[in-house]
Amino acid sequence: MPAQIIVHDTIIVTADEAGAIHHGAAVVVDGARIAAIGESAELQRRYPDAERVDGRGRAVLPGLANAHTHFPLVLARGIYEDLSPPHRPPFTGGLAPLPLPQLTRDERIVMVQLAAAEAIRSGTTLVLEDGAGIDEYADALVATGLRLLLCERAWDRANAGIGQPGPFEVDQALADAGVARIQQCHARWHGAADGRIAVGVAAWAPDLCSPALLARLSDLQRKLDVVATVHLNQVWGEVAAVKELRGVPPTEYLAQTGFLSDRLLAAHCRCMTPGEERTLGASRAAVAFNAAIAARRGLSPRIADLEHAGCLITLGSDNMAEDMIEVMRTAMFMERVRREDGRHPTPEDVLAWATRHGYRALGVPDGGWLAPGNKADLIVVDLRKSHLTPALRPVSTFVHQGQPGDIEAVMVDGRWLMRDGRLTTLDEPAIVREADRVACAAWRRLFDERRDLTPPPGMRLP
Repeated sequence: MPAQIIVHDTIIVTADEAGAIHHGAAVVVDGARIAAIGESAELQRRYPDAERVDGRGRAVLPGLANAHTHFPLVLARGIYEDLSPPHRPPFTGGLAPLPLPQLTRDERIVMVQLAAAEAIRSGTTLVLEDGAGIDEYADALVATGLRLLLCERAWDRANAGIGQPGPFEVDQALADAGVARIQQCHARWHGAADGRIAVGVAAWAPDLCSPALLARLSDLQRKLDVVATVHLNQVWGEVAAVKELRGVPPTEYLAQTGFLSDRLLAAHCRCMTPGEERTLGASRAAVAFNAAIAARRGLSPRIADLEHAGCLITLGSDNMAEDMIEVMRTAMFMERVRREDGRHPTPEDVLAWATRHGYRALGVPDGGWLAPGNKADLIVVDLRKSHLTPALRPVSTFVHQGQPGDIEAVMVDGRWLMRDGRLTTLDEPAIVREADRVACAAWRRLFDERRDLTPPPGMRLP
């Protein structure tokens, strides 16, 4: 790869705080950093040896940050979207009435690669992956070239799922295993790939973590000096369980245990009281607005209230899909409906949530916006499409009408992960074929082993 790359004669959407957009401009990448942004002819003269990339008819934007996802759960695509838990009692626990099939390590890696391919194709450059046993597939994930925050998960409630009613039985071995996984993942991966990989601490959910474990995880977070994350006020069953167990709603419970901080990224925040929103905002925590899955679940956080309270708003895809363009558009639509306001949030607001805010919340303040000295994480959008023409307001056009197929190139740390519409770090056709085989086999195994379970209507099991 050349030391320097220049994308010239293009539109540069910086996504900085001023919302600067440069027309007829160029961006120069030198190694893993942006070296310059400016008038195209001038920069071509200043960097005569740089590889030239024709940007005519295109726009360059910062890459998108997915602040909350679980890559292996693409296994449940087309299934869990329509099997959401109830919003009213009786609550039975769990997020779907069907368990997820168990996968071998090799099968899990295939599903993770499938998710990564979709993420890159939709313009994602930074991902917070939340899960248990991440070390099992981290090698494959790192090899994709994505910038990653790997948040290994801990919990200590025995034999329970999110929203499970009933008593809390502490399983100390479960807690110890989770903390050990976090420490192992951090020792192996934090700072790897020239700093492209970071590791964080994940508490699964308030109703699955005892006060002792939350305090232990807070201490570990401070010792490691990393970001923490948690599923918070995700479903009404969780709220009911925490109130039953702790006497207060989930956010107040986390506040009592000292888990809230300005280095916490709270995912969901959909079932909150105004008091909880104020408590979370006072801590200056970030919120992952997982808009697409929220719409599918029929629940949505009050983003305007959370933002007004002091929370930093970011976006995430969560389960079954990694399309951050869909997430941006859904976030804007849901919030406009909630606010009964056809102008707010603006496309520029939503793009900031998906870029600069996400990078900041995930511990990468020198990314998510295009400026000299920042990380060279960017995407190239082909505007020469019928649904993007005319692109008189490129940010609005992209947020309202953009599709993954419009993303022509994706770069992380100055390295192309996709170029001319082709993935460079993944064999996409082979992965798609193998992922289809793996998914069909895994679901078939589940229903063969569990005769008490019924496939949902329309499910194909060849």
